[in-house]
Amino acid sequence: MEEQITKFLNKTFILVAILVAGILIFLFAAIGYQQRSLDQQNSNQITVSGEGKVYAKPDVAIVSLGVTTQASTVADVTKNNTDKMNAVIDAVKALKIDEKDIQTTNYSLTPLYNYTSKLGRIFQGYTLEQDIQVKIRDFTKIGDVLSQGTEKGANLVGDLQFTIDNPEQFREQARAKAIEQAKANAQNLSKESGVNLGKLINVYENNYTNYPIAYSKASGLGGAALESAPVPTVQPGQQEIDVTVNLTYQVK
Repeated sequence: MEEQITKFLNKTFILVAILVAGILIFLFAAIGYQQRSLDQQNSNQITVSGEGKVYAKPDVAIVSLGVTTQASTVADVTKNNTDKMNAVIDAVKALKIDEKDIQTTNYSLTPLYNYTSKLGRIFQGYTLEQDIQVKIRDFTKIGDVLSQGTEKGANLVGDLQFTIDNPEQFREQARAKAIEQAKANAQNLSKESGVNLGKLINVYENNYTNYPIAYSKASGLGGAALESAPVPTVQPGQQEIDVTVNLTYQVK
């Protein structure tokens, strides 16, 4: 009886082993066929690229105005900072800067310590910093915003940069140029190599916009710092919108 059971198990094991081997052979064959199909498909494709550039004048200037104050209590530092920042905001609004173009970007309250070799860390009070970002659409007002802001108490000024409020219209122009150049490159490649182009099967785009910065934030300005000095002449220049397009064609 035991001998019959042993024979039966051996036969079952052999059948299972044959079945597993068959499945593995089928899977490896299917993977190999798929890989060969992919290789053949990729060999029947070409990819060409084109680049399009558009230069546009910025229509928005962005500047940061900040107020930092120190006091021994939270109540005092909050009141002092709030009074100055409100005066700065009112001065900016008086220059007909739309309220939607004035945005608070930072409000930071931190304890202030003094370190000595004998006593170690000594609590001195609090430092409060508040920053606003101002969008200026009339470039003739840039100097006024800077001078009026510092006159009213802003002692962190700068991060001036120029940008385009709606860059997509220029990006579309650059994209059209890139596609036109890529198609021309494909036609030239087809003519020179003798291959016939099939249908377009893939498009990939990469775009980049160069945002020049005029100057960075300066701190420690007193109320009369910019008032007593001539306001610098700021040149917005132009921005480059660069789009690269890759087109993939089938080859007949």
